[in-house]
Order: sequence, then structure tokens, then C-alpha cells
Amino acid sequence: MKTVLTWIKPTADQIHFGNYFWAVKPLLDLQKDYDVFFMIADLHAFIWVQEKNYIHQASIKQAKLYISLWIDLEKVKIFRQHKVPAHAEFNWIISCLTPFGTLRRMHAFKDAVAKNKIEKINAWLFNYPTLMAADILLYNPDFVPVGQDQKQHIEYAQDIAEKFNHLYGETIKIPKEMINKDIAKVPWIDGRKMSKSYNNFIWLLDSEEEILKKTKRILTDSIPLGTAKNPDECNVYNILKLFITDNENKIIREKYLTWNFSFKEMKELLFNKIIEFLKPVQEKYKNITDEEVIKILEKNEKKVNEIANKNMKKIYKAIWI
Repeated sequence: MKTVLTWIKPTADQIHFGNYFWAVKPLLDLQKDYDVFFMIADLHAFIWVQEKNYIHQASIKQAKLYISLWIDLEKVKIFRQHKVPAHAEFNWIISCLTPFGTLRRMHAFKDAVAKNKIEKINAWLFNYPTLMAADILLYNPDFVPVGQDQKQHIEYAQDIAEKFNHLYGETIKIPKEMINKDIAKVPWIDGRKMSKSYNNFIWLLDSEEEILKKTKRILTDSIPLGTAKNPDECNVYNILKLFITDNENKIIREKYLTWNFSFKEMKELLFNKIIEFLKPVQEKYKNITDEEVIKILEKNEKKVNEIANKNMKKIYKAIWI
């Protein structure tokens, strides 16, 4: 069976609906046909968050949420990055093969330079593409699901793998990117991509009161009743369509063409659909203990270490170390 590698950074102690539709839902679909390595990228998170114990706790809570969202623990190896030392080992080798100019052209560093923040960033914001390449290539995955904004990192990983194979013989599999362009375009409360930076998100563990407040904040326009409206231009609809069936979607689109209802009604429908989705998830989350999550992670980390160490032996053998 073909393999996939994906990840999430525990820079927050839970996940929002943007994370769910960009990362979790595709993972739930992928696990039907692939073996999945799912990494909690805590070493990457440490670039941004150095508060003691925060990343540890955030990692446990995020893992608990993923388990509550019905990932198949027989097919998805969920593990913490720092528990697999081979990531750091392989990162060193990749760093030695990577020209300075390549890292200087990566988006995150270029953005810091453009915003005159170069003196404020740490060394690993500059170097983290090498660690990401190590993360990806260490497990020889067939596919790596990423957003359009991360495509550059996959291209770099492909390039460095090809360079390694050219220098030392065919050792590393060249992965292919798997990009879901449709989900990346979905706007949220204020019409922009859901992000903690924009403060426009809905957490999966939000209370009903919090969700009601946030759905009421969704930006809409003013049109008179009976005036046809394009649903694809409505922020409420573009969120709602993610929670409804094809038949419900057909009915709602027809309503937009006649516009015989209000945005208030549409927001209420969206609120009810979100609560309907979240209720069983939040209930399952409450019934899973941290101790149970840690046992699951440790079991997977033992398996993943065996795979990673086996692949590192091949890499060391290729470079004669």
C-alpha cells in the first residue's frame, strides 16, 4: 500500500475549522487508501513557541482531538517529531548538501527580510526547510498533502533528494505533492482564510455561545428580498456548504437565486450544522484521558523509530559513514 506523510504544528492547544478542512478531513479520506505517517511537528513549533511545557501539552491536546475526529489508529501512525531522533540526524545531512542561496530564497525568510524582521528571527526560521525536507524524505512517502503556499518546500525536498541520489546512488524516494486547491480557497468569518493571525477562526472545542457569536460576525451584504444572489459570493454559504449534503446544497443554492429568506436565517442554519457536527466530537474528546493519548503516541513512536532508523542506516551506508 502506498504511503502518505502529513503533519500539524502544535503552536496552539487545539485546532480550528481551517485546520480541519485543510488537514484533518483530507487525512480521513486518505486513510481509506493509504498508510499514513501523521507527525505532530513539535520541533517546528519550537521555532515560534519557547514557553516551557506549552508544546508538550498542546501536542497531547491536538492528538486527542485527532483521535476524537475518528482517525483510524490502525492505519494512521500519529507520533511526536522530537521522539524520533532520526529527524535531527537526517536534517544535518540535508543541511550539509543545501546551498545558502537556496534557503535565502525560501518564502518565510524572504518575507522576514521584506518586513525588516531579519534581526528578530531565530536561526531556525532560516534553516527549518532542511528539517522539513528531512521529515518528508525520512519515511520515503509516495505523497505529501500540502497547501499551495507550502509547495515550495516540497519542491525543495524533491530537489535535495534528487541531488542526494545523484551523488550517492538511488537511496531516497522522490515524493509527489498532493494539493487540494478547492479547500484552500474557502473564506471564513471575514472573507479571508481562517487563521489565528486574523482572529477569524472557530475552534473545534468552542462552546455553543462562542460559536453563535462568531457566526453572527460573518460579513454579509445588503440586498432586498426577491433579488437573485450568487451563493458563491456569500461568505455564509461558502462555509455552510462544507457541512451539508449534496441534496441540501442544491436546495440552498436555489434559495439564493430567489432570495426569499434573510442572512439571519442562513447564519442560524450554519450555526445548527456546526453544532450538529461538533457535538459528538466534543463528547468523545471529554471521554479520552491524556494518559490514553500518551500510550497511543508512545506505541506509534516505537514503530516509527524502527522505520526511521532502518532508513537512516541506508542513508549512512550510501554516504559511507
